[in-house]
Amino acid sequence: MINLPLESQQVILQDAIKRDTVTARRKHLLDILWGERYLTRAGLIARVEAVLRVGCFGESAWEDTFYRDMCVVKQAFRTAGYILAYSRSNDRPGYYLRGQDNIDPVLRRIIKSAAAEVDADQVAITRQLQPWERVQHGFSITDLANQVVAYRRNQREIIHA
Repeated sequence: MINLPLESQQVILQDAIKRDTVTARRKHLLDILWGERYLTRAGLIARVEAVLRVGCFGESAWEDTFYRDMCVVKQAFRTAGYILAYSRSNDRPGYYLRGQDNIDPVLRRIIKSAAAEVDADQVAITRQLQPWERVQHGFSITDLANQVVAYRRNQREIIHA
């Protein structure tokens, strides 16, 4: 078999992701599991649905769909020399890559640089708020994030229509 350049394979994969929900789900599961550890089935499904759309695993047989997707994802990791396992520990349940850090080093650097940008004055102001005010701020941030996701999803649908 001829070894095609990785860039060429990426073009084909990206095209398949745009056209095929199954491929898109599996690609996103791989990406998520590569970057983070100890995510449960519910957590993984929620993250994939946030990127694609709610219900992308199906309505009635979503458990079977998730299982089939994870079999392929495990095989993909195994082919690359990694073992995807599941921890049933009470303090750390979920999928993880054996022998790997809890967070991908690249993601760790991103988080570290984001934390460095935290404004100490803003933290001091937040500490002075009443608990109900903090909750209200949290809800407003969540609402804004949901609006941004919906806007991006609509833009993506317009582009691909």
